[in-house]
Amino acid sequence: MGLDLTTLIADWSWLGELPARERLPRLRDAWYDDETGLWDRDAPAADGGWEWPRGPHGAYFGVYEFPGTLGSFGPHFWAGEAWEKVRDHADPALRAELDALLGGLTWPGPGFEDEKENEDRAFFTHDPEVSYGLLVVCAPQRVRELLAIWERLRPRLDALRAPFDRYAARPQGWIPDFDSFVRLLTGWGRVLAEAARRGWGIVGVSE
Repeated sequence: MGLDLTTLIADWSWLGELPARERLPRLRDAWYDDETGLWDRDAPAADGGWEWPRGPHGAYFGVYEFPGTLGSFGPHFWAGEAWEKVRDHADPALRAELDALLGGLTWPGPGFEDEKENEDRAFFTHDPEVSYGLLVVCAPQRVRELLAIWERLRPRLDALRAPFDRYAARPQGWIPDFDSFVRLLTGWGRVLAEAARRGWGIVGVSE
């Protein structure tokens, strides 16, 4: 996958001060502003985790880099591919929860082009040309729902280790084994938890 992914959490009320078509440009302009310090070429490169901007809009958003992904959407894509191989071999209750979690984030699984997801995206624009590059959009209510799912799932994930090892392990690639799959999910858990703590939403963009 050649796509990149930048994952931001943002204050929905700050974005909501503007019409829908202007909200994504506002976030992008704030992110690209030199005053954030995020583009300091002399700063040591981050190897995953949170980056908090400085400057006039620094209180309104944050950026999360998934460790070891180099900003690529590839790991998220391959996590979804792995799950498709495992899901028929998972406990039905666990399968339903992980379907809902991944389907609310980066996995275009069956039945997830639903009204709620469309409403989240419509917060930014109704113009498909403008919304190009939006890979993930979770409004604050969706964030809270997905965090609750993650918190239920987290202690039960090890039940998927054996079916993952049997059906989805790939010695090469972004998601070679079960532990890398769980690390990626845990990163999303951190994003959801921080966004929920602040009452913010999530925006994943590809540049």
